[in-house]
Amino acid sequence: MKLLSIEEELCNNAYPGRGIILGRSVDGTKAVVAYFIMGRSENSRNRIFVEDEDGIRTQAFDETKLTDPSLIIYAPVRTLGTKLIVSNGDQTDTIYKGLDSQLTLEQSLRTREFEPDAPNYTPRISGIIRLREDKCNYALSILKKNPGEGTSCNRYIFAYEEPVAGEGHFIHTYKNDSDPLPSFEGEPKRIALTEDIDEFTITLWDSLNADNKVSLFVRYIDIKTKEFETRIINKNL
Repeated sequence: MKLLSIEEELCNNAYPGRGIILGRSVDGTKAVVAYFIMGRSENSRNRIFVEDEDGIRTQAFDETKLTDPSLIIYAPVRTLGTKLIVSNGDQTDTIYKGLDSQLTLEQSLRTREFEPDAPNYTPRISGIIRLREDKCNYALSILKKNPGEGTSCNRYIFAYEEPVAGEGHFIHTYKNDSDPLPSFEGEPKRIALTEDIDEFTITLWDSLNADNKVSLFVRYIDIKTKEFETRIINKNL
């Protein structure tokens, strides 16, 4: 698979929806995590990321305009020991509870499927990154509706046991901006990362469609010491 430019991937897609990037820094010393949300409706755009002791959560920017919190208010990022969980919905909590009970990512997600937002049937995308001494590995998952008739759920897990320095993998909910929205297809995209967290954060934010972008979270974690730096950008602040 070709190593892609995340800038080109985002600039050429007005609405990838929600996106997760997991990878390893250019010098190999840091685990890289990024998550962004976008929105087309007023309800989806009325959000911000708020950092808490366990990770981050979404919050309404203007509480008076919040109409349906069920699919937009959740904890996208949570940490469990030396594991970090990221997802585009409340399955973050499902994965957290599963891992805490010694289940795998796949086992934890067996109780979940795509979102019930017909006709889009938004996929649930999730990721977990594990830090062990001076090593890391990660996995990405997507649960999406079978494209045929019916409402069966297709489940995919992509595991990366020895991440390559300077590379990451990018998965997002929608293939492009259409109506209804078509689900992401294929494997997570292999992308080039940058060494500096601020450079990477600005590249991501500036590459997202100006009308549809809502919030961005980026974290670089030192694999050996477990110390980390976090950047959050909210369009509404």
